[in-house]
Order: sequence, then C-alpha cells, then structure tokens
Amino acid sequence: MNPINVAIIDDEKDILEMLSRYFLKQPGFKVATYQNPLNALSALDRSTHVVLLDIMMPQIGGLELLPKLQQKYPELKVIMMTAYSTLDKVLDAHRNGAVHYVMKPFESLSVLEKKILEVSAEA
Repeated sequence: MNPINVAIIDDEKDILEMLSRYFLKQPGFKVATYQNPLNALSALDRSTHVVLLDIMMPQIGGLELLPKLQQKYPELKVIMMTAYSTLDKVLDAHRNGAVHYVMKPFESLSVLEKKILEVSAEA
C-alpha cells in the first residue's frame, strides 16, 4: 500500500510538531509541514493526497489559500482546522472545496486520522 501523503499547513509550530509526530508514528503516513502557507502553495505537488489547513494565519488565511490550492490541485482533499469557528467560515470552507472541518484543540487525533483515511480512500 502506498503511503498517504499529508501536508500540514499551520503558522503554529507546536501544532505542526504535534501533528507531524502523531502521523509519522502511524503506519502508512508520510508528512510534510509548512509554517508559511505561501511556501506550501509553491512546494506541494500532485503526490500530496490530503492537506490539513489552518484558517487563521498571518501571511494568508486558509479560506483565502483554499481556492488557490483547489485551482492548482483539483484532486486535493483539504481538511480545515481552526480554533475560531463560525457558521460562515464552515460554509465558506465547504463552498471552496474543503471536505471536512475540525476544531482545535483537537478532541482526538485518532478521529482526525480516520477523517484523513476516509477522504484519501475517496481519491
């Protein structure tokens, strides 16, 4: 089985390290992390299956980055992450192609893992 290539885009270094450590311990995951979303946009390629994308970042917000990712990589599955949620943000994320939306702090990383496995199976 090929590994699931996950890109994590979040301006918080602690979140990147925590998620990266968790997913690298799980069988079948390959992880890339990006603290700067603009770097991620230029560095991602078609081998990336799933992106965990934070909504609130100083360089460019996740809701602004999402359509750029979808345009460049239409088959990419994006799961939005945020500590600050409103119904408008959830609806915007889904309208722009996000497949899931999760709240930080994470209730359970295994639930996030299941969501990644679900969406990668759809690809």
